[in-house]
Amino acid sequence: MTRVGLRRPGIYKSRDEMRSMIRPGLLTAESLDAVAAAIRPGVSTLELDAIAEKVIRDGGGVPNFMLVPGYSHTVCASVNDEVVHGIPGERVLRAGDIVSIDSGAEVDGWNGDSARTFVLDAADATEVDFERRRLNRVTEEALWHGIAALATARRLDEVGGAIEDHVESQGVFGIIEDYTGHGIGRSMHEDPPVFNYRVSGRSPVVKPGLVVAIEPMITLGTIDTVTQADDWTVSTTDGSDAAHWEHSVAVHDGGIWVLTAADGGASGLAPLGIRPVPIA
Repeated sequence: MTRVGLRRPGIYKSRDEMRSMIRPGLLTAESLDAVAAAIRPGVSTLELDAIAEKVIRDGGGVPNFMLVPGYSHTVCASVNDEVVHGIPGERVLRAGDIVSIDSGAEVDGWNGDSARTFVLDAADATEVDFERRRLNRVTEEALWHGIAALATARRLDEVGGAIEDHVESQGVFGIIEDYTGHGIGRSMHEDPPVFNYRVSGRSPVVKPGLVVAIEPMITLGTIDTVTQADDWTVSTTDGSDAAHWEHSVAVHDGGIWVLTAADGGASGLAPLGIRPVPIA
């Protein structure tokens, strides 16, 4: 949920503060693991929301999306041409749908935020199914390229450059510009913004204490979006499909650690030659 106004504390955390973010990050990952195990044709987005909420509450956390004024669910569930902020409801998922699930947990006042996109199996592969899977693959890869760039970057804008370079190397896609990643800590949305494309000007220095949510949102068509009548769901204006992947990542004096991945990001970063280092 990336267009909500950002909170503006200092953007760098202490080592102890970053340690405090490990548990909410892992709990966020656990909620998405549970969704991944349950998502299939015939399941409603509201059922998936209930599954994620139970995991977070059973783990001692609070669904932090519920703390956003006006929002009363644990996850955002965005289907097909919906980019982000889709509200869970009675909609039943169908074979071949592409579905983004964004989840977050708060534990002891600290936040985690992560998203994954799924393409539901269809009995017969079609061109639409192929394109959705390609879109999803490129978006997830773009996330890991952005995270890998953070490991060696001097300034934060290098993350967006790495995301843009990878997406453009894979074909013709749209990189959403209206919504960005963000800092994360005591608030789910903090400064600084994390762009998914190159920007001009000086961006924040990447140094120990920086904790950000990196979240590319990529489409098969336009970069233009519209907010639906529910005042939350953001869709592409041309009806093209979208994918969304996100992780919360900490920079510390030993390296980087993906807070919302059970392995700290090791499996996603290994093909890019980066080894995450736990926060000591």
